[in-house]
Amino acid sequence: MRPTKRLLWFALGWTLLGLAAALNQWLPSGWNQPDWQDQIEKLWQISTATLLFLILFDIIAVWRLSAPTVRRSHSESLALGVWSQVELQILHRYRRTVNVEVFDHYPGECDAEFAHQPGQLQPRRGTEFTYRVRAKQRGNHQFGLTDLLLLSPMGFWQRRLLLGDTSEVKVFPNFAAVSNYAMMSMEQQSSQLGIRQQQRRGEGMEFQQLREFRQGDSLRQIDWNASARLRKLISKEYQDEKDQQILFLIDCGRRMRSKDGDHSHLDHALNAMLLMSYAALKQGDAVGLLSFGGDDRWLKPVKGVANLSKILNCVYDVDASTRASDYNTAIRALMTRHNKRALVVLLSNIRDENVDDLKPALSLLRKKHLVMVANLEEPELHELLEKPIHQFQDALRYTGTKLYLERRQAVTRSFNHSGIHTVNSTPQLMPVALINKYFEVKREGLL
Repeated sequence: MRPTKRLLWFALGWTLLGLAAALNQWLPSGWNQPDWQDQIEKLWQISTATLLFLILFDIIAVWRLSAPTVRRSHSESLALGVWSQVELQILHRYRRTVNVEVFDHYPGECDAEFAHQPGQLQPRRGTEFTYRVRAKQRGNHQFGLTDLLLLSPMGFWQRRLLLGDTSEVKVFPNFAAVSNYAMMSMEQQSSQLGIRQQQRRGEGMEFQQLREFRQGDSLRQIDWNASARLRKLISKEYQDEKDQQILFLIDCGRRMRSKDGDHSHLDHALNAMLLMSYAALKQGDAVGLLSFGGDDRWLKPVKGVANLSKILNCVYDVDASTRASDYNTAIRALMTRHNKRALVVLLSNIRDENVDDLKPALSLLRKKHLVMVANLEEPELHELLEKPIHQFQDALRYTGTKLYLERRQAVTRSFNHSGIHTVNSTPQLMPVALINKYFEVKREGLL
């Protein structure tokens, strides 16, 4: 229970009235007005009795109010960086309107809008308050209790109540892109996501059916035996091979803590992994992962779009550590756990100083698997090259940045020369760049 500003203003007025009565008594005889003094004293006595009565009545009235019931409803899982609605339902049996202030204790890892609201509880019916939260960090987070301030009838007192229950919420990587992707047909993906899937007719790795020859078919597609039997040209039609293995090596080392906008490089890497996983599962491939450099986790390859939830639950609370990543140990651990040929996608932020240690390990991995390196680039570096040069320090900055980017390009050329596929992209564009590369691999039958 605490007094409001209204009570403090009334108390201030009562105090000033008492001071006026006291000062009038001590004025010199020429200034002293007995009639005024009597009137002020009577007014002060009446105001004292009235104010005490109102204060006592008001505090009893708000104290007798029974505590309402607060129920919170929200999604069990949130997407990182996406606004989500939280609803508070307040149930009570009050016979009159009660003014309140509501503040819900949302997780500290979230931003919130309108979590603190004034309102009214209408007689004999429940009241709903809604606000929005946006998660800034993946993992398990907790909503606390709800603060409810009940205002007394005269507005002199506020009664504070902590009500409701705590509740847990899981924050996953941003799967909004996956939801959009799931609602598109394969033809729509090309235009809406920027995914390039070249049209081809009947060429692939897995036989699908025989059909009549069409203009544009290659001679190697013709089934000469079937053509001779039916006395017309018959072509073999192929489709992308299914039931292949996709394995992600996810770097959780200190470099993945770098920020691009509101999210870390690891957040963007997980978004890219999630989108490509959905596409691969949709294609009939199996997807697994191994995280390293921090919280090491292993998920053996799973098939079917329904198993996307297994991938989400495996990595949603993985965080980047402060340790340097050990690529060699991670690659050897992957080779020990998985023997079947797979497309291995390394998601990391690789620099030229890593090449001497990383390249031999990738070459060893390439003996059995198809290897792809998805390298996250810092967009700030390209922005530095666009800045004007006015002083000597600007020239040094430009030269240093240019040399650094050239060394990274040399790393890419070195990987490509060794038969290692590469995808270099800024974090925000990596999901589309990675899935384009996946479709290219499937189209060319490299796996």
